[in-house]
Amino acid sequence: MRLMEKMSYQKLLEISDDWLKYAIRLNLGHEPKNDLVEIRNAALADDRIKRYLSDIVNFHETLVTYHKNPVLPIQKLLFLLDLGFDTEVPEIKAAIEEILKHRDEHGIYQSMSNVPKHFGGSGEDVFSWCLCDAPLLLLALLKSDIDYRKYIKPGVDHLVSLCRDNGFPCAVSPELGKFRGPGKKADCCPYATLIMADLLSYIPEYRNSQAAVSSVKALLSLWENSLTQHPYMFFMGRDFRKLKAPSCWYDIVSVAGVLSKYEFVREDPHFLEMIKHIKGKQDKDGLFTPESAYQKLKDWDFGQKKVPSPYLTYLCYQIFKRLE
Repeated sequence: MRLMEKMSYQKLLEISDDWLKYAIRLNLGHEPKNDLVEIRNAALADDRIKRYLSDIVNFHETLVTYHKNPVLPIQKLLFLLDLGFDTEVPEIKAAIEEILKHRDEHGIYQSMSNVPKHFGGSGEDVFSWCLCDAPLLLLALLKSDIDYRKYIKPGVDHLVSLCRDNGFPCAVSPELGKFRGPGKKADCCPYATLIMADLLSYIPEYRNSQAAVSSVKALLSLWENSLTQHPYMFFMGRDFRKLKAPSCWYDIVSVAGVLSKYEFVREDPHFLEMIKHIKGKQDKDGLFTPESAYQKLKDWDFGQKKVPSPYLTYLCYQIFKRLE
């Protein structure tokens, strides 16, 4: 670590709660997990972590009615997995087992949702999938070290078959009828494209595939043409460019975070513009303050816009570390 990076890393550790100290030491410091038992136990004792764990046990009790929702069980599960917790935690194991129970004939895992009749659905609660949630369930299984060939690959293969030259479309399972988001059928769905790109970045056989490359290029093109292209009403304007956490929707930290996982994009001028934009928000201590926040997350350091957020800073540092 360069001196400035080391100082920033130490500063981040000093101001972080135990749950984030565990993630920092594990994922940025690359300390062996066996050396982190004490801080891991302290992290699991945090009331907010305990609440998230409790909330994911009955995984499908929460109806998925819209996807820009940071408190959906899948978002809480991915948050916990990304911190470094795994199926050794009983609640995470229970959540994964619940996901595995609902799988269609293509190997795609389903969520409990309800699309009203006037939007083309049945108006009833039904297990189904759409391309803005199915990749997240597969990603959770992948990050939980579930057998790839048996439980993950069939669903990934089917979703990849939906890819087009401009990324991934708005697509749903038959249970959701004729539902489609507010956009042209030929357009890509930016969010579906983003989370498919994220999923494929973790899979060696797909990391450099045409589907992954098309998705990455689609996201870079949307940035390049942000003034004129807004498919399915996804904008890369002023709100998109505000720093925000967690990375559960369509914003600059989320998109740059996914793109940074692809080596072939790291010299792309449009990607580097995103990185420059993010770095321009860093304060003299190397920290980042949220410019937008989810109202439902006020209990967390990233649920406010007044002071630096250790967790948002951690997300940005993860991006920068991949570029070294």
